[in-house]
Amino acid sequence: MGLFKRIMGGRQDEAGDRSDGLEPRHVTAAEFDTDILGAELPAVVDFWAEWCGPCHAIAPAVKELAQEFDGRAIVAKLNADDYPDILSRYRILGIPTLIYFKHGQEVDRVVGMTRYGVLKDKLEKLLD
Repeated sequence: MGLFKRIMGGRQDEAGDRSDGLEPRHVTAAEFDTDILGAELPAVVDFWAEWCGPCHAIAPAVKELAQEFDGRAIVAKLNADDYPDILSRYRILGIPTLIYFKHGQEVDRVVGMTRYGVLKDKLEKLLD
């Protein structure tokens, strides 16, 4: 297992990677308003960019959230370069930033590199 995956708390199966291909959903600005803010399920959105090294480093943990919480929560990604208006709306000054939503309202956020266990715990609290 790579160093970043160990630091971030990613798990692997015996073959080395998780075998299911479930990925976080990539959303547009219009989908963000309807599918995230209008969702009945809790949601976490990873605000990221292609050029951002820490964004790529945290991506395996975000993917694992999507796999583990499938059907119980929405795990999505929004490209910061494509939708600066949404970054401005939520006063996002650095990426990666993960924002947790419940009933269309921000309830928590994480900025920068964070272990998988922390990300998971925050999402589990929204399910209670």
